[in-house]
Amino acid sequence: MFKLKENQLLKDLQEYILETGVELWFDKLSATQRCLMLWEEVWELFKSVRKYEKIKIDKDSKVDSIEDELADILKQVCAVANYFQIDLEKAFIEKEKKNIWRWK
Repeated sequence: MFKLKENQLLKDLQEYILETGVELWFDKLSATQRCLMLWEEVWELFKSVRKYEKIKIDKDSKVDSIEDELADILKQVCAVANYFQIDLEKAFIEKEKKNIWRWK
C-alpha cells in the first residue's frame, strides 16, 4: 500500500489518492460519480458547521468534525483532479496568478 510521507506536497497527496483509489477500485468511477462523492462530503461539512454553530440538525444524523470533513473534501477534490489528469498544485498556482489582480 502507498504510504503518506511526513511533509506532504499537494502532488504527493494526489499520488496517494491515485494509488489508494486503484487498490480500492475507486479508479473505476466516472467523473459524475466522483463529483457526487465530492458533493456528499461538502454536504457533510455543512452539517458539521451547523452543529458547531449550534444550528439545529437531525438528532439521528452522524456528524464528524469539521477537520474530518475538510480532509474528506480534499481527498475527493484530488480524486476529481486525478480523473482529469490535472496537476492540482500547478492549477492552483496558475489560478492564483489570475485571481491576485481581482483583489487589489
